[in-house]
Amino acid sequence: MVRGIWLSLSAVPFVAGAVIQEVLQDLRPKASSWAGSTTAFVFPPANVTATIPDPNFPDATQIDEFGPTATGDEAASIETAPSIAKVDSIFPLIRPGSRKSSDFEVLRHLGSLTPIVSNDADTFGLPHSSPVIPDECKLKQAYLLHRHGARYPPEGAEPGLFASKLHAAATGAGFSATGPLAFLNEWTYKLGAEILTPFGRKQLYDLGVGFRVSYGFLADAGTSTERMVDSALQFAAGFFGVQSYQTSYHQQIDINAHGFNTTLAPFRTCSNVFTNVAAYAGQRANEWARIYTRPIIKRLSKHIKGVDLTSTDVMAMQQACAYETVALGYSSFCGLFKKNEWKEFEYYDALIFWYAFGPGGPATAAQGVGWVQELLSRLTQTRITNFDSSVNSTLASSNITFPLNQPIYVDATHDIVVSSILVAMNFTSLAASGPLPSTYMPDDQSWITSQIVPFATRLVGQVLSCHADDEPTHIRFMLNDAVLPMTGIKGCKANKHGLCAFDDFITGMQARVDEIDFQFDCFANYTIPVHDSIVDGRFPQHLR
Repeated sequence: MVRGIWLSLSAVPFVAGAVIQEVLQDLRPKASSWAGSTTAFVFPPANVTATIPDPNFPDATQIDEFGPTATGDEAASIETAPSIAKVDSIFPLIRPGSRKSSDFEVLRHLGSLTPIVSNDADTFGLPHSSPVIPDECKLKQAYLLHRHGARYPPEGAEPGLFASKLHAAATGAGFSATGPLAFLNEWTYKLGAEILTPFGRKQLYDLGVGFRVSYGFLADAGTSTERMVDSALQFAAGFFGVQSYQTSYHQQIDINAHGFNTTLAPFRTCSNVFTNVAAYAGQRANEWARIYTRPIIKRLSKHIKGVDLTSTDVMAMQQACAYETVALGYSSFCGLFKKNEWKEFEYYDALIFWYAFGPGGPATAAQGVGWVQELLSRLTQTRITNFDSSVNSTLASSNITFPLNQPIYVDATHDIVVSSILVAMNFTSLAASGPLPSTYMPDDQSWITSQIVPFATRLVGQVLSCHADDEPTHIRFMLNDAVLPMTGIKGCKANKHGLCAFDDFITGMQARVDEIDFQFDCFANYTIPVHDSIVDGRFPQHLR
């Protein structure tokens, strides 16, 4: 069951700690001319009528001249290989270098704008673990929760606003840029808005292929936002192949809009998220932004006239590096900043997520609990009967739209939702270093969004049978190929493979669900406690 979400073309209304500003009409992408022509490409050409299917271009089934068609056995590398293949290529992007730090991988430190990554085994504290199934166990079921692929920025986001600011300055007198900023004299804004970039489509296609190689043998058991839909389709095309993906699975599209319950867009039904919670997160992040950008402004201001750079401009240029790279293949903005400045930008992103959609947010667990309830329903093959969260009762009550007997489940959503679900499940290793300060970067930071919610991030759950009777005995989860410790879940013991006994996980996760107060955390009129730190995504119990 592949489930994607998206209905309207509007993005999540929260970017860099602030509500999206009004749409910039002059930044909408314009039609491009092709070589040798003075007009934009149009299909069909003038005075030509095209029909679909076109008899002039028969497809392969009409030609019917195929060679051998044996397909071979399904891949099962997650059980048979000694290790897994990790994400090790950003083709066809140009790998940028950081100023005075040529050995520094800029694309690994862009926070939630980081391209798809594979975390090292010890990222979350289990250095001897691997996603490969332990020798004594067999895989029974797989769950995949993933984010959409790389996209263009939302309309009204910082890079576009910065472009408007430069354009206004350039049309007047006195604007000039020199040295490292000299490219701004000719730079124009070429980014679209909201939708997947070509590289973003590739990310999800590759994810589908990779998931087929690892878990394809389960498909033998009978598997049945515009960018969200596109991400799900690209994944399906990679998993099933372009000839059969549209008939080999069922795609359920949940509505991402106010007034509709959906576990894959819970922020729509949790009103506190975009009132006091988002504003508070923005305040904490912007406090850090004013600190870390100060020396950058001083350095770059020497090379530009007619524009007074601000902390928002600096962050816009760093975001432009990320967005232009995944959209255009290369960005001149990437070379403007030093290694420590990229880490400071990455920390800014971590602050936003920590306080709005991470362990430090009072309504984070409430946002993620609906998906956890659905997970428990699928694991136990028991219908949800208490609809007290973001679960959609119409969909979850139906055997058609919410089957309970599938070997593979795939859900496509946003970065902020994956983040919320991780907190709702109480993976405490992600919050081990405690609350994030907004005046300095801690040395032992455990909440790093580049590792947790990059583009195409993926949380994979494995249900295993490690006994001869073939019944489920254990479960575990991997985040971007690194196994997560389960010790934050009541009853789950420390295990070098990250395994938790299946029944203990069910009991412990149900206890976690029971302690999350969706109604209070999402709708109560409260003031976020500044000096009473939140580390589990819930408003403090003693202050209710």
